[in-house]
Amino acid sequence: MNYKSLLAQRVTSIEASGIRKIFDLAATIKDAINLSIGQPDFDVPPPIKAAAINAIQEGFNRYPPSAGWPELRQLVLDHYQDLHGVRMEDSLITCGTSGGLTLAMLALVNPGDEILVPDPYFVCYKHLVTMCGGVPVFYDTYPDFKLDVSRIEALVTPRTKAILAMSPGNPTGACLSSKQKSDLAQLARSKNLIVISDEIYELFTYGAAAERSLGAYYPEGTLCVGGLSKTLAMTGWRLGWVTGAHELIEELIKVQQFTFVCAPSTAQKAALGAFKVDLSDKVASYRKKRDFLLNGLRKAGYECEEPGGAFYLFPRVPARYGNGQRFVEEAIQRKMLLVPGNVFSTRDTHFRISYACSDEMLGRGLKVFEEMA
Repeated sequence: MNYKSLLAQRVTSIEASGIRKIFDLAATIKDAINLSIGQPDFDVPPPIKAAAINAIQEGFNRYPPSAGWPELRQLVLDHYQDLHGVRMEDSLITCGTSGGLTLAMLALVNPGDEILVPDPYFVCYKHLVTMCGGVPVFYDTYPDFKLDVSRIEALVTPRTKAILAMSPGNPTGACLSSKQKSDLAQLARSKNLIVISDEIYELFTYGAAAERSLGAYYPEGTLCVGGLSKTLAMTGWRLGWVTGAHELIEELIKVQQFTFVCAPSTAQKAALGAFKVDLSDKVASYRKKRDFLLNGLRKAGYECEEPGGAFYLFPRVPARYGNGQRFVEEAIQRKMLLVPGNVFSTRDTHFRISYACSDEMLGRGLKVFEEMA
């Protein structure tokens, strides 16, 4: 049977995730130096685990409201206000940050609409736009991964619907400054555009890099997407959220009713205590890992911008390798797993390292980097 002739264009126009390919490869290499997957190397805090077990035993196993348990929705708004000094009008609980981004795209994008996407970008951005019939238009942030609003403004057309932004970013770890956020908010407001702000790493910022959310500068037009996957290692629990103007959130809730239906009920109940967890030791640990690896790479001759948050480095490929794909293939021969830059970008000049792993593995990885340099 010719299945390809029956498949929708939204499927045939995208490729399988390059990150997941590396993830699958890791299972086949014994004692691999895995610096590829953006997943915390610590476990879910015991109180959150206990709360999930209690929720199951107490019968919270049925459908919650599509928008999420009301008490959790309020806690998300409280958390946002405490962290950023602005209280957003409304929130909904989603199936992870990816679920929130998907709902935003489904609610906003018509066929032919243009969404401005940063380059480098997280892997799902361009594919979500494409699946909704939209056109991803990339705004360049090379070489230092800083946002230049003049570059973005030059790309705005009558078809532009929204601007995607992320801080801290994946794969670069770059954080937007308060001025960059203010300038972006001013541009979006003047052009009547929505800003979709991916803030999944908002608590993993280092020192002066921590800044207020984009929503604090443009609350009426920003959808802020966040979650607990990275901060509390709850990647498999699929729990995220979106905050924004009530009128926008109501539309996303409507889309959720006919797609995801709701976020997992027990995970929502367990998350009621999540915002009380002290993450300062985890943030300090990741900052130490960042500094160790960054300093080691630079001493070995690699060009690499200092990330302000998340747990990634995005170094430039040494010239003799030509591109990220070739560099990563050579690394795999040495049992080290990385992700080539072309997974995240229209270019293939860099590669991504995740330093969310043990210090011992980072030390082993650095030795391989030194050999390859």
